[in-house]
Amino acid sequence: MDSRIPYDDYPVVFLPAYENPPAWIPPHERVYHPDYNNELTQFLPRIVTLKKPPGAQLGFNIRGGKASQLGIFISKVIPDSDAHRAGLQEGDQVLAVNDVDFQDIEHSKAVEILKTAREISMRVRFFPYSPKATGAEKSIAEQKN
Repeated sequence: MDSRIPYDDYPVVFLPAYENPPAWIPPHERVYHPDYNNELTQFLPRIVTLKKPPGAQLGFNIRGGKASQLGIFISKVIPDSDAHRAGLQEGDQVLAVNDVDFQDIEHSKAVEILKTAREISMRVRFFPYSPKATGAEKSIAEQKN
């Protein structure tokens, strides 16, 4: 007895039409070509400076720390706050504050440093940890439609 499924009983699968790969563009022409996104400067480290009057709020929230092994990230920036006006944005990774390395620091220690400082010089880089921060959520939804 043959236990194989008859060929006619296999499901029919329709594949999308073949798309040719994009034409090759020499590297020296890619800088100005519309099909290449060369805007990588948003991911370079930058300095954000904040001055905090006594009793004032920072204007942003952080998450992460040594326990999560991810570093410290900006999880929320209050609109129209000093932090927002200084260019801080959700998805920024805090690399250092006032020359203190924040890449391997306890969350509580990071909060203490940020709350006690009057002048804050933060070295940050945009390193989004969620699709929401990059707008990928919207593009994923568009692809489904």
